[in-house]
Amino acid sequence: MNEEQVIIRAAGAPEPIGSYPHARRVGNLLFLSGIGPRTHGDKAIPGVKTDADGRVVERDIALQCRSVFDNVRQVLEEAGSSWNQLVDVTVFLTHMSEDFATYNQLYAEYFAGNQPCRTTVEVKSLPTPIAIELKCIATIEG
Repeated sequence: MNEEQVIIRAAGAPEPIGSYPHARRVGNLLFLSGIGPRTHGDKAIPGVKTDADGRVVERDIALQCRSVFDNVRQVLEEAGSSWNQLVDVTVFLTHMSEDFATYNQLYAEYFAGNQPCRTTVEVKSLPTPIAIELKCIATIEG
């Protein structure tokens, strides 16, 4: 592996659901894999209740947003970067018409001091029954 490329596995972040790292550092850029709302050591999804067949019967987008933002911050900090060093955020929502206003309000709150470029995309589904996932790029020092 090129010595300028480093794979990051953040100990305090939720475990990936596949074979990929939390982030990869290339030069002074940090590329984060998609990060959802689960918490470290727990497969439950904050703000999601399912029925006996595994179908989502209740979801709290505000709780999921806060959890995702906290998870992103965890990976950034463990990798040696920070929230204020985010330069690009791609957001995937599964229910744009229902969730965008709440998500946008919380995004404005969390990103008040830093306004990275942002793209928001509606997707039909994500690999687990989550309603939001972030894919981010940040800078990192030396």
